[in-house]
This record gives sequence, structure tokens and C-alpha cells, in this order.
Amino acid sequence: MSDPVGLISNTGGAGPLKPNRPNESGADAEGFRDLLMANINKVNELQADATKAIEDLQTGQRDDVEGVLLATAKADTAFRLLQQVRNKVFEAYREIQQIRV
Repeated sequence: MSDPVGLISNTGGAGPLKPNRPNESGADAEGFRDLLMANINKVNELQADATKAIEDLQTGQRDDVEGVLLATAKADTAFRLLQQVRNKVFEAYREIQQIRV
């Protein structure tokens, strides 16, 4: 199974954690926002590819139903994964709101 959003890239087990520090410079210091936006763009691209595949099948420019089904399944899986990430972010935000200072 592929990793359409790129969240499961290292399947060899948990490696050492390297926290991103604000004082680090360079292109490797990628924040959560950048990672999330990249994944949103990837999901959007997969959705557009699936829509194009469906339109091509309907107009007769494409005849492989399996490829269309695969494209729509990829887009659906990526979108569902993105929804779960969103739900977890909102859940964490609600928990932070409930913290008494």
C-alpha cells in the first residue's frame, strides 16, 4: 500500500527524535504548518487527478476502469487521512483550551 500523504515514510521502527528548534537555520527545519500545507496540496492534487480520470473515462478518452478506480481510491484514502489529522488537531486544541492557568 502506498503512502499518499507521506506521513508513514519510515517503517523501520522509531528512530531518535530530533526536535525542531526555532534557532535552527536551513531548509531542513520544517514546521508543522509547512508539513500540513504540503500534505493538503498533495491531497488536492490526488483529488484533481481522480476527477480528471473520471472525466476522461466518461468522455471516452480513457478506457481503463481499474486505473480510474485506483485514482479515486487513492484520493479517498488521502482525504480520509487528512480528515483524521484535522480531527486530532481540533481535539488537541480543545484540550489546550481547557487547561487552567
